[in-house]
Amino acid sequence: MADPAAPGRDPRRRTFGPVVLLGLAAATLTAVAGNQPWAQGHGQAADRLAGMPLADEAGKVPAAGAIALVVLACWGVVLVTRGRVRRAVAALGVVASLGVLVVVVTGWSSAVTGLRADLTEVGTVGAVDHTVWLWLAGLGALASLAATVLAVRWAPGWPEMGSRYDAPTAGGGAAAADLVDPADRSSLDLWKAMDEGRDPTSGPAE
Repeated sequence: MADPAAPGRDPRRRTFGPVVLLGLAAATLTAVAGNQPWAQGHGQAADRLAGMPLADEAGKVPAAGAIALVVLACWGVVLVTRGRVRRAVAALGVVASLGVLVVVVTGWSSAVTGLRADLTEVGTVGAVDHTVWLWLAGLGALASLAATVLAVRWAPGWPEMGSRYDAPTAGGGAAAADLVDPADRSSLDLWKAMDEGRDPTSGPAE
């Protein structure tokens, strides 16, 4: 019977795909929602504002989208790192996810307040309410927080990038040379001698 604790059989390995997919999807959703208006106005002033350059930033909280991109970048680094570095980057993702969540909470009122101020400049302010993008940003932030916390906890048992992607070392080059067929090595020595200007038939250089 296989030992479940044997190397390469850590049950946490099975969580790698689902958690990373959840984290990437949540961070992407938050980044998209964070760049959309979280508040919308109604009435004459809102109609006037819609045709002005100011409308591009009205009701938005740009900090949410910016921090969400940090979370997305953390997942990219988690995929290509290992050990303590991977865990540290996942912890950074937790901090960034908390930051997005804080921005969503404060954005509940700041988005409406900011939009009201913009509408006041162009006319009589009508009703102002929240858009679905605020709720999606909050959902994405919560999912990002959950995924990054799980990454910190389970990352030590996750599979790592193979060593074949690492930069070759001197020891690795010597080991590779030992695997060369003797006949091929003789041919290589012959060409090397000719390249150095020596006569390969005269024996070893003095």
